[in-house]
Amino acid sequence: MRRLTLALLGAVALAATPAAAQLAQGTKAPDFKTMGALGGSTFRLHLAEQLEHGPVVLYFFPKAFTKGCTLESKAFADAMPQFRAAGARVVGLSGDDLPTLEKFSTEVCRSIVPMARATQSIIDDYDVALPVADAISPTSNRTSYVIARDGTITMVHSDMGYEEHVAKTLAAVQELARK
Repeated sequence: MRRLTLALLGAVALAATPAAAQLAQGTKAPDFKTMGALGGSTFRLHLAEQLEHGPVVLYFFPKAFTKGCTLESKAFADAMPQFRAAGARVVGLSGDDLPTLEKFSTEVCRSIVPMARATQSIIDDYDVALPVADAISPTSNRTSYVIARDGTITMVHSDMGYEEHVAKTLAAVQELARK
């Protein structure tokens, strides 16, 4: 019982404080390759290839099918017409396994927003690790990065609350489109 109480207190403390992202605006985003899913189909995702088409929004989230992550991903899917109008691509990243991300990309993201597997290496490179006791898979905090076409990070928003991630990243890509 004591262990459960401590675990719950730790979870509440993490949820109540902003997450800390160490990759600063103006630094080069680490390149990576991973597997992703869109509409239930898998594909290979390479950040450098995505950047050839314009700016990229990477939004890291802790766990598919949890309340905050589901609401955040639905909000990104709803805003995709505005992101596309600004010339940006959006990719959600989570440490969930690929079958879970395939299902999430269809059921939650309505085959609009691609989901990609955040390996431990990617989580470490982007400094978004969320320490979780007994975690089976790598777990990230909730951090969004806007990466310009040249690979430079132009905006970082790190907060376990999902509510402002879409608005802040959309404003950042719209600003890039005006330049």
